[in-house]
Amino acid sequence: MAVLSYFANPHRFMAVSRPFAWGFTALGAALILYGAYQGLFVAPPDYQQGDAARIMYIHVGSMWLSVFAYAFMAGASFVSIIWRHAIADVAAKSAAPIGAAFTALGLVTGSIWGKPMWGTWWEWGDARIVSVLILFFIYLAYMAIWQAMETPQKAARAAAILCLVGVVNLPIIHFSVDWWNTLHQSQTFFTGEEKATIDFKVPMYTVALGYLSLFGGLTLLNMRAEIMLTRAEMLAQRKMTTAG
Repeated sequence: MAVLSYFANPHRFMAVSRPFAWGFTALGAALILYGAYQGLFVAPPDYQQGDAARIMYIHVGSMWLSVFAYAFMAGASFVSIIWRHAIADVAAKSAAPIGAAFTALGLVTGSIWGKPMWGTWWEWGDARIVSVLILFFIYLAYMAIWQAMETPQKAARAAAILCLVGVVNLPIIHFSVDWWNTLHQSQTFFTGEEKATIDFKVPMYTVALGYLSLFGGLTLLNMRAEIMLTRAEMLAQRKMTTAG
């Protein structure tokens, strides 16, 4: 709590966050480029799926990040509701468009993989696909709430409640391939069976780590922009009050 209390002050946050924001963003971009190059052009084709499996180097990490980003937002929303930290709402709001973008990337790349594997771009009967689509809609609804409410305070409260309610979808996404027998393949990583070789795992984890670093950097940049916008609005209001 001491760390949360320290960074709840926008002035302290702005003073510390700038090098981390640009550093994480640059590191993330470098890791993604390197990992994607290794996966798309250097790694051998999959023994079953051939070159069609190369889209997995882009797809899998984006799916991991889409869930992680939402969990991050839920944690920030929880802190906002319980302890009313000013930065918590900013963090959740700033992470939302990035999480939505990664979710969209995961849906698109998943469809690209599904066409040669399943013979269709989309399958409504697949629990994993549908639950991820629901996650994407929750992201959109969260961002819409911030734009629709009359005051930032009301928007923050309503958005935080929606975010926490939407957490129920995360375990559905994760366990959907185990709970229902649908088209989507079973878990490949973090299981007792070594289904993926080291040639596949290294580029995959490199891209995933790059996504995580990029998410951190872009979220910090969004938070800084949000704080600066709030400062500018407060300054404009003071000038109008003084002039009046």
